[in-house]
Amino acid sequence: MRDPWSAVAALLERHGTCAMVSVLALEGSGPRETGARMVVAPDGSFHGTIGGGTLEFEAIALARKCAVAADDRLALHGFSLGPDLGQCCGGRVTLAVESFSTVRRDEVGRLAATALSGRIATRARIAADGTVGPREILSADAADGPALDLSGSLLIERFEMPATSLLLFGAGHVGRALVLALAPLPFRISWVDSRSDAFPGHAPRNVVSIHHTDPPSLLTGASGQDSALPADGAEVLIMTHDHALDLAIADTALHRAGIRGVGMIGSRTKAARMRSRLRAAGHGEEALARFRCPIGVSGITSKEPPAIALAVASELMIRREAATTFHNKEDGRLAGGLRVV
Repeated sequence: MRDPWSAVAALLERHGTCAMVSVLALEGSGPRETGARMVVAPDGSFHGTIGGGTLEFEAIALARKCAVAADDRLALHGFSLGPDLGQCCGGRVTLAVESFSTVRRDEVGRLAATALSGRIATRARIAADGTVGPREILSADAADGPALDLSGSLLIERFEMPATSLLLFGAGHVGRALVLALAPLPFRISWVDSRSDAFPGHAPRNVVSIHHTDPPSLLTGASGQDSALPADGAEVLIMTHDHALDLAIADTALHRAGIRGVGMIGSRTKAARMRSRLRAAGHGEEALARFRCPIGVSGITSKEPPAIALAVASELMIRREAATTFHNKEDGRLAGGLRVV
């Protein structure tokens, strides 16, 4: 759960209380990584997941009790997944369960508003009895590091993994299906089409829809916009209604420094023709190594737009995880003064 604060704010409005469960430490194998979170209402409804199974069932029960208590405290709970819960993961998980009451409504609202702008890091003091002090929002420089760190009485948390920029050209059937498939995933999408009526009435909140009559110019900053579309580490996907436009976008994208990969929807025949034309446009093998056509993981042969979107979204997640460091566990250090029960 990359942004729990909107869920906490919503549940405080609806129920007056709730609890947040966070995976604080993981030794060995577990269902979710350090920093996984879920937010639980006193009636047992919840947002997010810490991995399902018996661990999550027990966590929801603990969180409901904390939510009912509404004492704005944090407690640690340790589980050996095999001996305690009969789960085959075999590791040991420490959960931090924190209750929220309306006393902290303003603080939660401020955190929720800040989280909408991207990654944030916070710092709070935890008293010996578990009472949580006000969270201080840290500078952007502090946004890198472990998702949670409890050292002594100091709790530092980082929310929202950095999202991958995706420059998506084309708002046809597959484009529409793809933005829905990527809605809950860590992608920040600039969705471009030259047709003013191509976009749906509503789009997921991680999407910015851009109508522009000359899409390639958005990659160069020559469009009259304030600046070009973001490029550093960005993925480009091309699926417009016009093959000549596809080629122009690919040509421009391959010239743009910082773009990690350029993918284009199409058959192997289209791929061969596009590579030939890109070579003729002056692109060498190093540039063409960043060009992919067809796109999507292999093994899915359906041409239904949702199926194509699933294959492409899977490929994007594989590429994202290959490009970023994924920590299944941190150093496991729990130097805090709170007792793990």
